[in-house]
Amino acid sequence: MAATWGEFQAVVQLSAGLNVAILSFVDISLPIIKERRRVFAKAQEELEIHRKNPHKRNGIEKDQHIEAVNVLDKRLFDLWRETTAFENVEDSLMRTTGVMGILGSVLSLGLLWYSALHYNDETSLVGQLLIVLSFCSLVGAFLINFFTASKASHYAKQCNDIRERMRTHL
Repeated sequence: MAATWGEFQAVVQLSAGLNVAILSFVDISLPIIKERRRVFAKAQEELEIHRKNPHKRNGIEKDQHIEAVNVLDKRLFDLWRETTAFENVEDSLMRTTGVMGILGSVLSLGLLWYSALHYNDETSLVGQLLIVLSFCSLVGAFLINFFTASKASHYAKQCNDIRERMRTHL
């Protein structure tokens, strides 16, 4: 015996509610992205403070200090360049999450409307596949935001490592 649309309606309702909630998935990665940007700004400020260190008096100390600052400056610049390249991907992934949320919501709400009209009718294989497809946007949006958050966290950690090296070696 095949299942009816009425039997699937709770699943479709869940899909519709979760697909509407996708639009808040950016809250997974947005705080970490903001933190990464804040950490980089703070690292640049700290490097400038170290660059102007007035405590180095003699020529040898000044030369060693300048060399150490330049090494950390290069590491910070290389990391900044790497993260700048990722920012374009980051922005694209955020837009993709929104598109997935809208498409998933439209599909889910359409299925919800259809299931209400055809409550006692049997679901076809296409209908069941559409229900499964309506959940795919959820998985995709979650994975995108989890990936973005983990990558941003990785960059923030690298930047914090450079900041720690500044504190201990400069």
